[in-house]
Amino acid sequence: MAADHPPTPGADDDVTPAAGEPAAPGSGTGRAGSRAGARTGSVQSVERAFDLMEAIADAGGEISMSDLATASRLPLPTIHRLLRTLVGLGYARQLPSRQYALGPRLIRLGEQAGKQLGTVATPELRWLVGELGESANLAMLDGDGAVYVAQSPSPHSMRMFTEVGRRVTLHDTGVGKALLATMDDEQVRRLVGDDRLPQRTPKSHATVADLLDDLARIREQGYAIDDEEQELGVRCYAVSVPDVPVPVAVSVSGPLARVDLRFGLRAVPRLHEAAARIGRVLARP
Repeated sequence: MAADHPPTPGADDDVTPAAGEPAAPGSGTGRAGSRAGARTGSVQSVERAFDLMEAIADAGGEISMSDLATASRLPLPTIHRLLRTLVGLGYARQLPSRQYALGPRLIRLGEQAGKQLGTVATPELRWLVGELGESANLAMLDGDGAVYVAQSPSPHSMRMFTEVGRRVTLHDTGVGKALLATMDDEQVRRLVGDDRLPQRTPKSHATVADLLDDLARIREQGYAIDDEEQELGVRCYAVSVPDVPVPVAVSVSGPLARVDLRFGLRAVPRLHEAAARIGRVLARP
């Protein structure tokens, strides 16, 4: 553990200078420093604190002080001071192993952010239902799974219904595979493991090798299909939402009798349209 050096007055509360003003001496050049320097009128210590929380999340939820220093390129005393504040507020916690993890107060923020994400996406999901006649869903990455944050149901009496808040696996769902396809193979293995995969149906992928082959096809064709992998008799088409800070995917699903290849030819372009519009809204500062 680095020594807790007394803070230099104002050292971590510098406001990034506006365009044309000289930068403060000693500005960082790493992830935190470059992001702080890219924005005008921003409070450096706030940006650095969020960079640290993102680094913890990128590491899978736990990270050491030295690895945080490598990821952020911030001085250890600065990291220690910021972490102490985050731990005191409940946004980070120190484990018995001396590593740091995300704190429980982030759960409430995440839940509220998920609700807002659903609010943003709902008009597009309704548009998809109007265009295609099948249930439309929005899901976001949640650790090693995906969680549904919004749905618009099909008008058909026989339809797919997914409860908002339901968490599903990544390797056997349309939204999950669409999310995995945005990652490289090493990231995929970290999330799903290197061993055999649990099969919900006989059509689910049984091995990581099979999954990686499918993800290569998904990247090439631009969409994912859950072909009875999560539930027999049900097919789903899904695409990832582009240019968003958190991995998100949108999908349409229904019974095989209606969701066939011809349906897919109509669905995929419309899914991309809806995903692009959702991405533009979420990317706004």
